[in-house]
Amino acid sequence: MDPNLIADTREKMRKAVEVLRSDIATIRTGKAAPSLVENIQVSVYNGTVKLRVMEVATVVAQDPQTLVLTPFDQSIIEEIRRGIMEGGAGLNPASDGQVIRITIPPLSEERRQELIHMMHQKLENGHIMIRQVRHEAMADIKKENLSEDESKRLEKEVQKATDEFIAEIDALGKKKEEELMQI
Repeated sequence: MDPNLIADTREKMRKAVEVLRSDIATIRTGKAAPSLVENIQVSVYNGTVKLRVMEVATVVAQDPQTLVLTPFDQSIIEEIRRGIMEGGAGLNPASDGQVIRITIPPLSEERRQELIHMMHQKLENGHIMIRQVRHEAMADIKKENLSEDESKRLEKEVQKATDEFIAEIDALGKKKEEELMQI
């Protein structure tokens, strides 16, 4: 029996939650947050290179409604601005030649509901990832030649970890929904 089965299972679940956490961070609330644009891919240097915004500029929230991007290379400022516009986040960046400013418009009630619906889909995907890891761990336990008591003990530990991580996902969702509903 692999003594690290439970530790490996917990680690896989932890990674699934981290993937979900970064995915949920990209859902925009009414507040300016660097995570809204950091992972948008932009074509720079005449379209020869595709990089994420965080690799070509610093991104800071100047105030609750404004993001300011300062490119590391001023010559690509227009390419970064265009990439963000085309990035599908519904943002409208403006450049003054030195920095790019993005004003985050307030969300309409209808848009808030759409974002909450999208977030719930992402949360369900997180639940599915956790359950998949549990399923694999349970299959590994069954493959082993263990006593019935040992199998039951390990299955209980896997289920306990599953419940913990599902609760963490639910807490993430609740927090994000509160952020989305704030005006």
